[in-house]
Amino acid sequence: MFASKIPTAWVPLLCTSAWSVVADAGVIDDSKATLVLRNYYFDRDYSDAGAPQSQRQEWAQGFIFKATSGYSPGFIGVGLDVLGLVGVKLDSSPDRTGTELLPYDHDDGRAPGSYGRLGLTAKVRLSHTELRLGELMPDLPILRFNDGRLLPQTFQGAMLTSKEIDHLTLHAGRIHAFSPRSAADSEDLYPSISGRTIATATSDRFTYAGGEYSLGQASAVGVWTAELENVYRQNYYSITHYQPIGGWTVGGVLGAFDTRDTGRAVAGKLDNRAASLLLSAAHGGHRFYLGLQRMYGEDGWVTIDRSLGSTLANDMFANTFVYANERSWQLRYDYNFAALGIPGLTMLMRYTHGDHINSTETSNGREWERDVGLTYTFQFRELQGLSVRWINAKVGRDVGVNDFTENRLIVSLPVELF
Repeated sequence: MFASKIPTAWVPLLCTSAWSVVADAGVIDDSKATLVLRNYYFDRDYSDAGAPQSQRQEWAQGFIFKATSGYSPGFIGVGLDVLGLVGVKLDSSPDRTGTELLPYDHDDGRAPGSYGRLGLTAKVRLSHTELRLGELMPDLPILRFNDGRLLPQTFQGAMLTSKEIDHLTLHAGRIHAFSPRSAADSEDLYPSISGRTIATATSDRFTYAGGEYSLGQASAVGVWTAELENVYRQNYYSITHYQPIGGWTVGGVLGAFDTRDTGRAVAGKLDNRAASLLLSAAHGGHRFYLGLQRMYGEDGWVTIDRSLGSTLANDMFANTFVYANERSWQLRYDYNFAALGIPGLTMLMRYTHGDHINSTETSNGREWERDVGLTYTFQFRELQGLSVRWINAKVGRDVGVNDFTENRLIVSLPVELF
């Protein structure tokens, strides 16, 4: 029930030892273990002449071991999951760090040759209710783990999920620390406001509760509340609906956040409301999206630093369009080439534009981002699961950090161990 910074070479041995305990406990039934090999190249090139760093460019190899046990027999079932993470430097230099693929020394800018950590999760199941304690990867509207780099971000704490009532899923939990995606250890929680990290406003208690009620196979409503103690309280409300119309499937997600400071307000007074609407229409291999997003109040979007903002409609590869008072719209087109007889090949193209930004620099700032992504997953039995993904993003703005162009190349191979 921990995440621990350990010597990288020990991770495979400790994963094996932990899984032996699971097997000896008699909960090996319904268990599985996978090893994901993830090779990641990241290059962000800043175009402004005055940029403090002209380029962030690194290349690394990741190893993600996941073992998930079944449950012991009986009225109350218990189990144990094991997560082992190792990152290995392939290319880096002090003038190109900061990609978040690798940790680095803030004094000399050098990245270590490797880093890793081991996480264990104990779990208890009673009827249709499950309690998880230890290493967690929450995927909830008010807290999503970030898997956008070499290794995933993880959190430490407790999560309860209950499905005792038909169509209703209830959630509750308490998180006390997190492990960044480019680090081997864990840290106290701290907020990000409009993309600006406030690392001094730390807290060791994030509590949440929420529920989602299904109104059918493709409709649901959700209500959530969360609090980062002495920093902020946040409420979230959502409506999801999809339905077929002729040969199309249309629908969308409408969400609203209300975030205020709470307790001792160690990050200062906070005031943000966010509205988000993502509409989609799909037919054959085509899928079209329209995203509309608006920030209200004196502050921009508030969340735990480094967690994913994909609950919002306009969360892009490199930007989230969450400055105070910002209004943004997105147009997106996805295509699945299986419709043309090329299974495994998919494409993404999108553009988002934001304006009316209120910051210390301007009262009417603007920004935009253009993304292109291609992914191919091999269909041959010998290369089953091997995928290659290329991402290109270009960001322009007259506030905040400098304009940049970004390229990523990710090669991923999941290996089923059993």
